[in-house]
Amino acid sequence: MPLTRATAASDLNRFIARYTPNIAKLARGTLARMRKRLPTAHQLVYDNYNTCAIGFSPTERASDVIFSVALYPQRVSLFFLQAMKSNLQDPQKLLQGSGSLVRFIPLDSPAQIDSAAVQRLMKQALVAAKVPLSRTGKGRLIIKSISTKQRPRRPALARPSRS
Repeated sequence: MPLTRATAASDLNRFIARYTPNIAKLARGTLARMRKRLPTAHQLVYDNYNTCAIGFSPTERASDVIFSVALYPQRVSLFFLQAMKSNLQDPQKLLQGSGSLVRFIPLDSPAQIDSAAVQRLMKQALVAAKVPLSRTGKGRLIIKSISTKQRPRRPALARPSRS
């Protein structure tokens, strides 16, 4: 039975709430800005072993994801999943990583999403995407997977002590 939008949203909120308040706030702000910029993209949620990742895709297929917001215990990053195929021009050297297909930008603030440099990179990635985003409609929030075994979502010092 497929999850309803309300159930998927409450699940995503629960996944994010397991992180520290600072990471959760950064994640929620970043996701809100991404949704505003990409309203037709489907949001594919993967609460995996290492991270919670929310992919923005023109379809419900993981292979079509263009961007992903990944939550880690101490950071949130914006991933460009088709980045190197499209040879993104990055004069400010924002993109990090050494993979052949994926690059990322560590985020300090949700406002980075709206910066001119990040928007230039996103525009290039959207133009080069193998499947374009729809110009109309509204994307769905879809929980794609939840790993039963997961690493802690908070740094060791931030976890509550066992008394």
